Amino acid sequence: MGEGALRLGRLLEREGDRAGVPVALAAAAADVGLLARSLPIPILAQHADPREPGAQTGWIVPESLRAAGARGSLVGHSEHPLSDPLVPAVVDRLRAAGLSAVVCAREDRQARRRALSSRPDYLAVEPPALIGGDVSVSSAEPELIARSVRLVRAASARTRVLCGAGIHDAADVRQALELGTEGVLLASAVTKAPRPAEVLRELLRGFPRH
Repeated sequence: MGEGALRLGRLLEREGDRAGVPVALAAAAADVGLLARSLPIPILAQHADPREPGAQTGWIVPESLRAAGARGSLVGHSEHPLSDPLVPAVVDRLRAAGLSAVVCAREDRQARRRALSSRPDYLAVEPPALIGGDVSVSSAEPELIARSVRLVRAASARTRVLCGAGIHDAADVRQALELGTEGVLLASAVTKAPRPAEVLRELLRGFPRH
């Protein structure tokens, strides 16, 4: 949070640039403006509400995120779940504000439903039981990831699939990419690390250089 988030963002920018890998940071709402003003990498919000600008005290209106410099938002992360019917409403509002949506899903069937109903820019498959754990979803449930990729692509050709939950090292990243995903969504492996720069370098080794 605050200056800590900014330090982490600078590390992510530096290591992503060195590795030649596109990176982005999903920040708490209170930090979006600070990070977007201070960093050249895309800054996303962690949540947005399907509300129009106006008398919306306390709600996170997509236009307010855009005004703060955000490039998009996560939608329906397991720590801030949304019902399936609400997801397309949020994605539509983000799209109307010119922002990207990274929709989260718990498993392959939900991934298909959400891809079909909202056709987001990105969809991240993250089984909640593995989030923050020691085992990656790409290792524990590779068939879930491969199946999700197939189902999402059949439902929405525009949607790029990400893999989340328990991603810790380059091997996890490589396996996720081999299963058909185009990137990873992660937090605790870096944010809880005593030496986050080293963890970032290790994770980024799993990607081909761009």
